[in-house]
Amino acid sequence: MIKAGIVGGTGYAAGELLRLLIHHPNTDIQFVFSTSKAGAPIHSVHTDLIGDIDESFSSDVSPDIDVLFLCMGHGNSEDFLNAHPIPDEVAIIDLSRDFRIAPDQAYEHRNFVYGLPELHKDEIKQAHNIANPGCFATSLQMALLPLASERLLKDNVHLNGITGSTGAGSSPSPTTHFSWRSGNVSVYKALNHQHVGEVRQKLQQLDPDFEYNLDFIPMRGDFTRGIFITAYTPFGGTEEAAIELYQRFYQDAAYTYISEHPIDLKQAVNTNKCLIHVQKQDNKLLITSILDNLLKGASGQAVQNMNLMFGCKETAGLELKPSQF
Repeated sequence: MIKAGIVGGTGYAAGELLRLLIHHPNTDIQFVFSTSKAGAPIHSVHTDLIGDIDESFSSDVSPDIDVLFLCMGHGNSEDFLNAHPIPDEVAIIDLSRDFRIAPDQAYEHRNFVYGLPELHKDEIKQAHNIANPGCFATSLQMALLPLASERLLKDNVHLNGITGSTGAGSSPSPTTHFSWRSGNVSVYKALNHQHVGEVRQKLQQLDPDFEYNLDFIPMRGDFTRGIFITAYTPFGGTEEAAIELYQRFYQDAAYTYISEHPIDLKQAVNTNKCLIHVQKQDNKLLITSILDNLLKGASGQAVQNMNLMFGCKETAGLELKPSQF
């Protein structure tokens, strides 16, 4: 059994991670660390887990584990590791953005591998530390990586993405309040979203000459979970050639599927899947990419990475059905 610890245990990502690990055939949760809720029953915060877990939040971080999941807000993982030295033999999977960009992937004597299995599966299998990708970054990359792999991104890329309220975290804010969010849609961080740097880094890894704009307009949606991306860019080939390229690029991916038909968000919510649809209109290629921001965009991908690192079946603990009706 893989002995797992979780830090930052009260947020949405930790709640989903607990839901997955409780029923994972190869894991045993040793502790769920929280400074704000230490001593309180875990199911008093994650009320969906009542009957599934009886333990309480811990105020201690035990070194007697195999893997540590860091589920804290961005900028807090490095501070936590500075304050709580973790034994070298303990693997770390960080769900923040602290170690995703190349200059930050080396932390003291630890080197973090970017945990996108569709691009780095072999490296993840050998890794001891994982920087789990961001939710928007995952869905955007999935839409564009096949084109970058053949150096077919030859102009600016126009991107639009709408995300559910869970993407903003569990701490209340004016833009997550029900009265504001319900029946409402809004733009935020237009052309300046923090995940664009992740995406550009990976596109340039496949195509070092890529230097065009990634014009990304993120939006807040009137729903709780999921990400729906549309991307379009000039494309000189045929639609058939584009579909074949995407199918070939993702042929060995455990959770990425190319749909022959237009896709909708409910097909991916509550699963670790990323679904992609490709079509050509005039001289442009339109790519649609959807996933669950808390699963393939966060905790599900973290478990997928853990499975690869520890030699488990890649899909262990992740065989989930979408909530389509």
